[in-house]
Amino acid sequence: MDDLTILNEIHKGVTMGMASLEEVSSKCSDQELKDDLSFQYNTYLNTLDQVNQMFQKAGKIPDDTPMGQKIMGWTGIQFNTMNDTSNTNISELLIQGYDMGIIKGVKLLNQSPEASQEVKDVLNGFITLQENNINRLKKFL
Repeated sequence: MDDLTILNEIHKGVTMGMASLEEVSSKCSDQELKDDLSFQYNTYLNTLDQVNQMFQKAGKIPDDTPMGQKIMGWTGIQFNTMNDTSNTNISELLIQGYDMGIIKGVKLLNQSPEASQEVKDVLNGFITLQENNINRLKKFL
């Protein structure tokens, strides 16, 4: 897989994560959890900036996340928080999303030995970011 393909996947993961954090934060009543979700959102922003700078350097624009994926993500959050907006439920929902991101990221690493070290570093950072977010959310379970 080439660098731009990997960067596109990171970009999609980051933007979906940010959208999910915004949506669940609006349903959250606990200020401590809201503050933590805001922190997580800002760490995603840093990764998004890195990815966007790499696209800019290459003279390219990242692909947009397909509308179907956006709708599925939004619908999943609505459905899973309809009757339960507890810290436990919100944390569990986000942890499941982060797990999917870790799996996707590790697969990308394993399937892309030819990727540049710079892109691998961003991808490893993305994986670590999600692992850290899981650890942050464990106290809310």
